[in-house]
Amino acid sequence: MLSLPISTERLLLRLFTPDDLDDLYAYQGLPEVARYLYRPPLTREQCAQSLTRRAASTAWADDGDDLVVAVCPVGETRIIGEVVLKLTSARARQVEIGWIFNPAYGGRGYATEAARAIAVLAFAELGVHRLFARLDVLNTGSVRVCERLGMRREAHLVENELDNERWGSEYVYATLAREWKADRTH
Repeated sequence: MLSLPISTERLLLRLFTPDDLDDLYAYQGLPEVARYLYRPPLTREQCAQSLTRRAASTAWADDGDDLVVAVCPVGETRIIGEVVLKLTSARARQVEIGWIFNPAYGGRGYATEAARAIAVLAFAELGVHRLFARLDVLNTGSVRVCERLGMRREAHLVENELDNERWGSEYVYATLAREWKADRTH
C-alpha cells in the first residue's frame, strides 16, 4: 500500500473524496486550465464522474493504471490542484507525471512542491525507472516545474496535437531513477 497521505512543508497530498467536487470543478471547468490539456473544460457532471472513477481506481499494475492525488494546503480541506502518475509501461516501469492547479493559487511553488513529493513516491515506492512529463510548449509554468525538478528536455514535438482549431506542440521532459537519486545526494 502506498504511503498516502503525503505531507510536505506546505501541502497535504491525499486521495480524492466525493466532498471535493466543488473544488475540483472550480479549476477543471476553466478554459485557461483546459487549453493546455487539449480538451474542453469539464462540466460539473464530468467532474463528479471523474471523482467516482478516482475513488474506485487505486490499482497500480497494468499499463494505463493511474494514481491521482488531491493537493490541499496544510491544515485545510480545500483542493487547490492535483498530481497524477500514469503507468504507461508496467514492463519498462515508465510513468508519466502531470499536474493541474487552480490558477488562483499559481506562482507560489505549489505545483513544484507537490510534483516533487509524488516523484519521490514514484521512485521510492513504485520502483519507477523513468518518469516523464508531456506538456504544451506554451505552458511556461509547467516548463519551469519540470526544470525545478531537474528533468531534462528530451523532445520537442511540433504540431503533434490538435486542440479545437489550434495545432499544439509539446515538450517531453524526463528523468531516470538513477539521475533522480544522484541529484538528491549532492
